[in-house]
Amino acid sequence: MDAKQMAEKWLAAHTDVQFVQAGFFDLNGQLRGKRMPLTNLAKVLDGGLRMPVSLAGVDIWGCDPEGSAMVFESGDGDGICQPTARGVLLNNITREPSAFVPLVLHNEDGSPFAGDPRQALAAVVDRYKARGLTVVVATELEFYLSDPKAEHPNSQITGEASDSFSMVAVDELDHFEPFFNDVYRLCAEQGVPADAAISENGSGQMEINLNHVPDPLCAADDAMLFKRIIRGVARKHGLVASFMAKPYGDRSGSGLHVHFSVLDNDGQNIFANGTPEGADTLGFAVAGLLRAMPDSMAIFAPHYNSYRRFAPQSHAPGAVAWGYENRTTAIRIPGGPDAARRIEHRVSGADANPYLVLAAILGAALAGLDAANKPAAPTVGDAYSQPLPQLPRQWDAAIEGFAQSTVMADIFAPVLRDMFVSAKRQESARFMAEVSAFERKTYRDTA
Repeated sequence: MDAKQMAEKWLAAHTDVQFVQAGFFDLNGQLRGKRMPLTNLAKVLDGGLRMPVSLAGVDIWGCDPEGSAMVFESGDGDGICQPTARGVLLNNITREPSAFVPLVLHNEDGSPFAGDPRQALAAVVDRYKARGLTVVVATELEFYLSDPKAEHPNSQITGEASDSFSMVAVDELDHFEPFFNDVYRLCAEQGVPADAAISENGSGQMEINLNHVPDPLCAADDAMLFKRIIRGVARKHGLVASFMAKPYGDRSGSGLHVHFSVLDNDGQNIFANGTPEGADTLGFAVAGLLRAMPDSMAIFAPHYNSYRRFAPQSHAPGAVAWGYENRTTAIRIPGGPDAARRIEHRVSGADANPYLVLAAILGAALAGLDAANKPAAPTVGDAYSQPLPQLPRQWDAAIEGFAQSTVMADIFAPVLRDMFVSAKRQESARFMAEVSAFERKTYRDTA
């Protein structure tokens, strides 16, 4: 079936759709693309849509980094936009139903554009495949719901402000039943495997787990689509959904936790050996993750606000450490059945790009498997109170650590590293140039 036939078949099954959206996710996880008439759907599915590859590396405000080689030096050329394996999705987060086609960037010669974050993850996944390994991944995403004019969301049942701080309270979820019903419906429509929902530590903070899948690209796609669904459904219900790492200084931050295991050609979990401690390969992967963690911080905490999340006793890890069933460490080895032996990586904020997060984690774990080094002893007890190596706590230090890292150079292509660092340096400079009202109030008459 050619692109025209696929478009005609899909539109015949979705006669209420009004327009087409198509785009790819840039390094900041922002969707860059176009809205088009329905007549363009066949062209999009046939790879006929073109957009500048420099769009992958714009800063958080959508501006080109000053002096970027991807813009003027290269002539700001277009790339070829190919649809992902997901094809056309029904998009009910718009006011009128629409079609949405997720895209991935290629060079003019058809090769993958290495500056596209999805292509970066695909390259890491290919390294696993070359070794006969399959990665099984699940993600957990936390977010805040609020009222557009207030910090606390109003209950959709009582209309009163929901300011409860009760952890994992089912009653809190019941107050937002219409919102969650629509979230699960739209997730089902787009093939996003939404699982359990819980209320988290902060007032209005929620978490929905996405089920594990044996394809990291699919898992990252799921996370990206999930964030769009959450925001879109919230708008339809008169709410605001935020994946900021720390939207409120006095409440818990929001994380993106990643669970993964690795299967061999026979479908056996290489982290499992019949014991709670796991196989040597589990330790090798952990050692690779610990080695790469400080240099990966700009990926896991990519924004100015990201670093507010890392506070003692906050369940956001501060140390380069691992442990069994220990949520104070950056890497937790959960208990459970031997077949489910896995690694939970707890560093990343919900504001990070899932493609880059998974590429950094899986690339580091694979390097650890290849090096076959044992990690330091697992941390027992409160990791916050122990003398352990610390993660970078300053944005600029994390950016420069990433820029100079040989470990990151082994995972990410030069074009992606250059684009990412240029965008982050520009964002940092702009934040440093802004003086807040709180600063002026504090220092104007005292400094």
